[in-house]
Amino acid sequence: MDMSPESKNIVSLIQMRSGQSGVVVGIAGGFGAACRLENMGIRPGKKITKVSGAFLRGPVTVRVGNTQAGIGFGLASKVMVELHK
Repeated sequence: MDMSPESKNIVSLIQMRSGQSGVVVGIAGGFGAACRLENMGIRPGKKITKVSGAFLRGPVTVRVGNTQAGIGFGLASKVMVELHK
């Protein structure tokens, strides 16, 4: 899978603005990160919306389906999202 930013409009969760939506295209982390995100319902192919983000490396709040979750900065930086146009 080509996840380079030049090929598509792909950013990490921390680069998204509040209110933006997209589809998760990949997890740029190891098995542990992928498992933690999977348990929150965040996996490739799922629609995700950034609800809010704290200033200076704070947690990110996202909505996946009917669920809202808070994700730490480090883990959020590993979630790659193709933005909706």
